[in-house]
Amino acid sequence: MTNPLTEQFSAPLTFNWALSYSCNFACSHCYSREEQCDELGTAELKQIIDRIAAHQVPFINFGGGEPLMRKDLFEITAYARQQGLNVSMNSNGWLLDRAAAEQIKASGFRSVGISIDSAEAALHDDFRNRPGSFLRAVAALDALAEAGVRSTMSSVISRINHKSFRDLLDLAREHRVSQVYLHNFKCSGRGFKNREDLDLTPQEWKDFYLVALQVKQETKDLLISFDDPVIASLPGYEENPLVKGSSCGKLSLNLRPNGDITPCGFIPLVVGNILTDDFEEIWYNSPTLNKMRNKEAKGKCQGCNVYEDCLGGCTARAFATTGDLSDPDPHCWK
Repeated sequence: MTNPLTEQFSAPLTFNWALSYSCNFACSHCYSREEQCDELGTAELKQIIDRIAAHQVPFINFGGGEPLMRKDLFEITAYARQQGLNVSMNSNGWLLDRAAAEQIKASGFRSVGISIDSAEAALHDDFRNRPGSFLRAVAALDALAEAGVRSTMSSVISRINHKSFRDLLDLAREHRVSQVYLHNFKCSGRGFKNREDLDLTPQEWKDFYLVALQVKQETKDLLISFDDPVIASLPGYEENPLVKGSSCGKLSLNLRPNGDITPCGFIPLVVGNILTDDFEEIWYNSPTLNKMRNKEAKGKCQGCNVYEDCLGGCTARAFATTGDLSDPDPHCWK
């Protein structure tokens, strides 16, 4: 899968794919709620799947927007499975009842992630700006378990839950979840607008990760995952990632509803279109992707003794706050 001449993967391992930006929620941290973009029809989506499969990309993950608002979601998923792709999805759970869970199972989803940000119903509902969303989300987890579909829980760490994240782990156990993703707070879209109310200080991020890494080491019945390169310098971090720093543009790419490709959902820089442009040209020669793969230390990253491990932290967060892909992650405590 790697090309020795370029010392990079010959294609991404995952396409994170927003089939639509339509959503029945208006979450306080959402990167895409205020995005507008044309949507492709079913036939064009199948063409994209053919191109993804032809480049031997093994995984696609549907996000958005809310994937279940697309009426052709299960048809598209079944088609992707026929082409040998592994398909997963992230959902807010509102539309995921028992019937939907059975369709998810039948169409071949590998796993489904449900977003839950607090074990307290009122806090979750307020964060998601949708009364009743907590009960619908946990019911979705139960429906997936009954249908025999692997479920995960996605929780964005913020000021509402950074001291009570263990309660989220207990909630996952209660509803037969196999893996919990404790996501770092991005600063894109509504997340940027609400950053002062929801984001932690760099020291609070350090304190959170020190505790969370210890909990991860002590937890045997549940897989706990992080996606934040800024933690690479901390004791207790024992991951051996395929790439250092942000994985966006290296292991994964993002697809917008019109087929445009961006490095990730949180970096709104279009590098090409999967239907109209040559993918290999984009993958190997995009100036934006190559800049992300060859970041230069700037600011306080210059001379830092752990820069080679974190490569400046989250590229999306740096870009959202400064407009420069190579600037230091504003969450960094060093």
